[in-house]
Amino acid sequence: MLLKFGRKQETYNIAGVQVGGQPGENPTVLVGTMFYEGHKIVSNPITGAFNKVKAKELLLKQEKLSEETGNPCVVDVVGRTAEAFYSYIDFVAEVTKSPILVDSPSIEARIEGCRHAVEAGLKDRIIYNSINPEVTEKEIDLIRDTVLDTAIVLPFTGDEFSPEEKLKLLQGDSKEEGLLKKAERAGIKNVLVDTAVLDVVSTAYAVSSIRVIKEKLGLPSGCSPANSFDMWQKVKEFGKHSFRTCLTSLSVFVQCFGADFILYGPIRMADVVFPACAMADAILTYSAVTEGYEPKDKNIPLYKIF
Repeated sequence: MLLKFGRKQETYNIAGVQVGGQPGENPTVLVGTMFYEGHKIVSNPITGAFNKVKAKELLLKQEKLSEETGNPCVVDVVGRTAEAFYSYIDFVAEVTKSPILVDSPSIEARIEGCRHAVEAGLKDRIIYNSINPEVTEKEIDLIRDTVLDTAIVLPFTGDEFSPEEKLKLLQGDSKEEGLLKKAERAGIKNVLVDTAVLDVVSTAYAVSSIRVIKEKLGLPSGCSPANSFDMWQKVKEFGKHSFRTCLTSLSVFVQCFGADFILYGPIRMADVVFPACAMADAILTYSAVTEGYEPKDKNIPLYKIF
């Protein structure tokens, strides 16, 4: 096999989406982001007013590409306020059956968004984003009160970059409780580890961390390569297609190190990211098949795109 981890790998079923496992066992889960700061379809980020026609087109495009390639999809919903989340989550849940990341710089908005989703019967589809080193006891209590099962855990500070440092943030030590224990106290059963990407070159740390975390802990891991382009403005100088091609290349790059999920950035990029990642997944699965692995599910890139 091109890549295999010695430790038994955890696999979670999140609203029908399998995430985790050995490379090639389950297709990479691809996460597109909507309603983010500056997203043109949003007319009022406070109330959550947006262009529903264009939003539906984006959601259905990602879902169609997911069906065509075999790569499962998730929607990363970014909201500034609780009111905005009510609007966004209700709409996304109606248009698609995909899992939903509840994502906000505001803890209060995140919690209220999750609480609203649970009350609407969406508990199994919701992923809290995220539990990080700044989490407080109050937030832990609030997450537990939402009764959610799944969360992204983000072992990242401005000082910890290496795989060993991220592992320490997750596991803790005699002086500091680790994020995994905090997630457990918050009632989280399904932990997805985001190894964090700050800029393009720091992707080296992110993918090395994915390998170490999967080898040592067996937890589903991934990252957000799109975040790196906030720092790399010069990419625009290489032409109108440079952002799309570089983002796609970076997404495939992290797959090759065992990423189980990728937050690929704006959902409008689905048309370039899905085919490329499906191709990489097909290669990884074929590598496993040549050594005796037999996929249980035939709805995967190896059989869907060739």
